[in-house]
Amino acid sequence: MSKKLLNLKVVIIDPDFYALRALNSYVAWDRRARISILSKSLEEAFSKLDRLAEVEYPDVAVLDPDLYPTPEALRDGVKKLHKRIKDLAVVCLARRMEPHFVSAALDAGVKGYMLREEVGVHVVGALVYAYEHDLTVTRAVERMNHDPYDVRLQDAKLLPKEREYPEMTERIRQALWLCVIEGMSAQLAADEMGVSPHTIRSYIKEGYRILKAHDDTEYPEDMSPEEQAFMRFTALDEDEEKP
Repeated sequence: MSKKLLNLKVVIIDPDFYALRALNSYVAWDRRARISILSKSLEEAFSKLDRLAEVEYPDVAVLDPDLYPTPEALRDGVKKLHKRIKDLAVVCLARRMEPHFVSAALDAGVKGYMLREEVGVHVVGALVYAYEHDLTVTRAVERMNHDPYDVRLQDAKLLPKEREYPEMTERIRQALWLCVIEGMSAQLAADEMGVSPHTIRSYIKEGYRILKAHDDTEYPEDMSPEEQAFMRFTALDEDEEKP
């Protein structure tokens, strides 16, 4: 069955400049989401929100728990977001596992709690999945066995793994990564991989064929092959069943 594309408006709140820009670049490539606000703090996000028309208010907030020194502060921060923006889906994108912070986030009604390392480049896929479910977590959060274990995690959806492409060789994957994810030209990718630009273009062409063969999404007519390749390359395997 073909899948329709969402168009989520996103606010990203992260104190790390480089993480903020990386998240912005991943979202910018994917038409299922677009950035409304980039901010290094909740206060800055609210200040920028004051300058937006209500129709432009975010649907999803990506929040770094490291913004807060204690679980209680995280809980209060999420509650402030919910109070300020009606029906906002808040997703915590954490750098490490902190059980007390997980429980505090659940107390505040987050839609997702995920580890960055497990999400990787699949940021928009993770946000869309979390938006469509009551609670989504990554595997390390689901398996959290430190004291305290939060029983609410038993009902959480596990974020699907990345989609696999068995036909894809490591060289094709590397070429796609350089040209599609990193945005390199064929010449730069050729220099990086020690091959000719012609070989890179051959890898990309074959990569596009493999990606398309595993995808039934309906894309807008004006979407470029590069955009489609990015979305396919960073797709999640939503047909995967939770073990």
